[in-house]
Amino acid sequence: MDLLGFGRLDTSLRLYLSLMVAMLVVPIAASAQHPIFKGYENLFTPPLNYVVYRTTSAVKVDGHLNDKAWEAAAWTEKFIDIEGSLKPAPRLETKVKMLWSDSCLYIAAELKEPHVWASLQKHDAIVFHDNDFEIFIDPDNNTHQYFEIEVNALNTIFDLFMAKPYRNKSSAMIGWNTEGLRSAVQIQGTLNNPTDTDKGWTVEMAIPFQAVSLGNSASIPTEGTLWRLNFSRVEWDTSIENGRYVIKTNAKGKKLPEHNWVWSPQGVINMHFPERWGYLQFSKKASGTVSFALPYSEKQKEFLWAIYYQQKKHYQQHKRYAPSLSELGLESLVQVGGQANKLTLEVSSRQFLATIKGQAAGKCWQIDQDGLVQVCEE
Repeated sequence: MDLLGFGRLDTSLRLYLSLMVAMLVVPIAASAQHPIFKGYENLFTPPLNYVVYRTTSAVKVDGHLNDKAWEAAAWTEKFIDIEGSLKPAPRLETKVKMLWSDSCLYIAAELKEPHVWASLQKHDAIVFHDNDFEIFIDPDNNTHQYFEIEVNALNTIFDLFMAKPYRNKSSAMIGWNTEGLRSAVQIQGTLNNPTDTDKGWTVEMAIPFQAVSLGNSASIPTEGTLWRLNFSRVEWDTSIENGRYVIKTNAKGKKLPEHNWVWSPQGVINMHFPERWGYLQFSKKASGTVSFALPYSEKQKEFLWAIYYQQKKHYQQHKRYAPSLSELGLESLVQVGGQANKLTLEVSSRQFLATIKGQAAGKCWQIDQDGLVQVCEE
């Protein structure tokens, strides 16, 4: 969901609001204490992680979540507010578990809900106008060319492709469809019936790897493959009027803000910060036998993101990017996980390229003004 409506705002205002909202969040424990992160601590809390195991048992996508295959899959942590521990825990529980096969990623979600309702039935309707469950997938972990799939309690799908985040002058490609997607919803109670109390609803999906791969060939995970992924639940406050659920409004008749509950906290009220999503690590080994291992490169990239955020702030203030690290108050040599790394910065009037490279053997990583992260060109 475009939680702040940035897709409908002028690009410069959209970017400004993204960064300002991020900075206004009260800082909490950061993954790094280097001065480079000062003022952006909320954007550097460690993302959550999940090891997803390959299933050898069949998964019937019917929404019941009672297949034998699911017994070995662990539930994620319960969802929290999108801003993390800064806000109270959600009043309703949400959790997810995952599996994979040679063709699909399987997702099962359980949403506790005493009043299950939904109204939208047309594919690609703006499903988050109902209560919904959302999936965000970045298989390449570069914050570009990622996928979003939303579903409501009627099993209505809203899916889209993003070439890059809204903040980087992009828009949603709603015409993209998750080809071959199988999804099902089960209601533990009755839908759209305010006279009773429900237990909730469950979602089950099989997302083909081909559908979230670029090019003609499916990118099938192997042992240790790492994706970035997050889940969101949109929940509206409602009242019951004339036997119907109605979203509550303020004195001016405007809808009250929705609740945004997520698996891995974003630190900002915007799901379209892919660098803040959780980590999904694939394994073919026996369930429960693998520990998540954060690649060293992910620690390096944090320094690139700190430069990115500071450059965007600098541009908003001065209408140009800072020409040097020193103008941003940064030094070129930093310690990452106890190893020396060198930062460099190349700048033109409307572009920049920041790089980081360990002084020991290892890859060089770069980020540009669009937030595209990739291995340095040789």
